[in-house]
Amino acid sequence: MGKPTGFMEISRQTSQEIAPEERIQNFNEFHIPLHCDEQQAQGARCMDCGVPFCQSGMMIGGMASGCPLNNLIPEWNDLVYQGRWDLAAKRLIATNRYPEFTSRVCPALCEAACTCGMATGSPVAVKENERAIIEYGYESGVIHAVPPPARTGKRVAVVGTGPSGLSVADLLNKRGHKVTMYERSDRVGGLLMYGIPNMKLEKWVIDRRVKILEEEGIEFVTGADVGRDVPAQELLDSFDAVVLCCGAKQPRDITVPGRDAEGIHFAVDYLTSVTKSLLDSNFADGKAISAQGKKVLVIGGGDTGNDCVGTAIRQGCTDILQLEMMPCPPAQRAPGNAWPEWPRVLKTDYGQQEAIAVFGRDPRKYQTTVKEFYKNEAGKVCGALIARLESKVVDGRRMMVPTGEEFTVECDLVLIAAGFVGCESYVADAFGVERTARGNVADVKYATNQPKVFVCGDMRRGQSLVVWALREGRDTAAVVDESLMGYTNL
Repeated sequence: MGKPTGFMEISRQTSQEIAPEERIQNFNEFHIPLHCDEQQAQGARCMDCGVPFCQSGMMIGGMASGCPLNNLIPEWNDLVYQGRWDLAAKRLIATNRYPEFTSRVCPALCEAACTCGMATGSPVAVKENERAIIEYGYESGVIHAVPPPARTGKRVAVVGTGPSGLSVADLLNKRGHKVTMYERSDRVGGLLMYGIPNMKLEKWVIDRRVKILEEEGIEFVTGADVGRDVPAQELLDSFDAVVLCCGAKQPRDITVPGRDAEGIHFAVDYLTSVTKSLLDSNFADGKAISAQGKKVLVIGGGDTGNDCVGTAIRQGCTDILQLEMMPCPPAQRAPGNAWPEWPRVLKTDYGQQEAIAVFGRDPRKYQTTVKEFYKNEAGKVCGALIARLESKVVDGRRMMVPTGEEFTVECDLVLIAAGFVGCESYVADAFGVERTARGNVADVKYATNQPKVFVCGDMRRGQSLVVWALREGRDTAAVVDESLMGYTNL
């Protein structure tokens, strides 16, 4: 695989990032890909290591190590090195039907588990090799519509067009079942379309794939809110199976005094409003929640919080602060967090990089949380009382508890990015499916308590990664297919 001495002779090289001061002037993707020859050299760094944890997808230390899709990473890295791009594209889509998404938004579990990274501290550039392969596939025509040669006569409804829905629909359609996808928004893509900012995933990337799916026979119905505008019984009467892929979209709230102040929004509502206004009118309609000229407080230190930081800076905020309950991670792997576990180390993402460039400081304040929001006479948020936290063992459990130290900050826009607590209940209730204590739909191997109704993705497993949603779609498709046909070849 690759060049046996490649990892010793060739340095890791990734795409060039446009400087923060320049990229914040727009909402475009900001990575400039490597030249084809440079990318092939990166493929040479993947050695025949004998223990390809990069493709294992194992759970180690409570977290996934390597790719949950079990991508054939050493194989297509070798094909990239050899310049056999056509075959590399075919091997890539054998396990991952949507690499144009994962190569842009996945945190690269594969690279964290790369043997080369363990040995040299510099893993193979798997994620960018993946992106180069799939973009070549589109440009060359290797990736194109391939309608199923025959139909089974079975009809399947998929509710939700996010990554898990697209994944299950694609495979069931290729099996020959007639698939109709229902999306409550005005555009297809779910989380991919409105939950992930444009600078991470430009929306033409989604539209390009949807066009192929339509050519292959999948029908998309947008503006269809199943469980409200579209009765659940209508789908149960019209289809042989229904797959619920509605995500974990119930945001976790911050229940403190002053929460009712104007100017406090959930991150998902904020990001959706910005992307929709961008796509509809390039912001001319004025419908986006705006951070322009405002002091912004972001509650939550994860990926969504970072997306809020990057978005607010592009809108022209005058200051930004991001709260994180947990302690600051170490710069290097700590004892007990050895390879190939996911490295629990400090990560400075694009939004924080941009805040440092604009404001001269990292926006994150660790071990903090909001104790109270302040509002002015007009009822608008104008500040917050922040409590510092420390890690303590309480009743045998380690928890973050207040230290007693507090401080105030000024803010006139608050974005709550504190995660999600399960699916929105109305869809589950409409179909009569049971839910767990965590708010997710209960299942037994993707089948619910209701005949013909299956569940997939974050709606089943809770808030997770796009790559896990694609894996869920693949596994669910096989279960649905077997229920319809008595066997499956998926």
